[in-house]
Amino acid sequence: MKKTLIVAGVASLLATTAMAQNIGVTMALFDDNFLTVLRNGMVAQAESRGINLQVEDAQNDVAKQLAQINNFIASGVDAIIVNPVDTSATQAMTDAAAAAGVPLVYVNRQPINLDTLPDNQAFVGSNEIESGTLAAFEGCKLLRAAGKSNGAGIYILMGELSNQAAVQRTKDFDDIIGIDMCNFISVIDRQTANWSRDQAQNLMTNWLSSGAEFDAVFANNDEMAIGAIQAMKAAGISMEDVVVTGVDATQDALVAMQAGDLDVTVFQDAAGQGSGALDAAVRLAAGESVQTTIYIPFQLVTPANVADFLARN
Repeated sequence: MKKTLIVAGVASLLATTAMAQNIGVTMALFDDNFLTVLRNGMVAQAESRGINLQVEDAQNDVAKQLAQINNFIASGVDAIIVNPVDTSATQAMTDAAAAAGVPLVYVNRQPINLDTLPDNQAFVGSNEIESGTLAAFEGCKLLRAAGKSNGAGIYILMGELSNQAAVQRTKDFDDIIGIDMCNFISVIDRQTANWSRDQAQNLMTNWLSSGAEFDAVFANNDEMAIGAIQAMKAAGISMEDVVVTGVDATQDALVAMQAGDLDVTVFQDAAGQGSGALDAAVRLAAGESVQTTIYIPFQLVTPANVADFLARN
């Protein structure tokens, strides 16, 4: 069943004609903790500015998402915001919007055609080179501090391989492992758990059954890190003996860190990306120019500063 969320800002009655945009939003999926925060950031921004926002759930289906974009175009929206299901399939979305002259903003997941976006399209997200690099380098430092510099084995949990963030974060891990300071780290295995806590828990359980000794788990996101933690705790492994890193600084991850289970995460400002995408869409709809790429910085989160990020939620 298609899920649709309609938001009409109560301030719209007071808004000027220039501010009375109708903006269509297609999200990769609704059933995702991080993307829920992102979506809520857009909704809050729309309500505060009196913008009519129609948000649809693509349910991780590329064809459904493209159909939603075409439906938005046919209904006469002023702009479209896309959180892509598959970042390698964005050219067709760009082409559809460009042919209709409708501004389009990609959010969170970087489109494969970023370098060739037309003037009335943009990307709002975070630079994934920062995310995996910050997480892996901190993980490396923790392993060295634990006396593992003579050799440490790790598992890598990857997100959806069709997703640019998963590919880049994994490359970031490999790049850090390749530097002199961290080349004592070796990868025992790497597999995708598709951003999923449950899939990561099952995968980690399988890895544990092999009996291989390991020292750390580097995960592309917090949900998978938490899944791995759950599997390890169920197997009686003390989290003091394993370094676990994630990315996103979700509420659940911050709680896990405060409990001593998660060692590292990286704050990705989901709400900031959502509101930034909406602002870019509004400006493009008004005929203004915006930067093609708008980055919201990542921030390293460790037990030393986790309280600062908990206070934001």
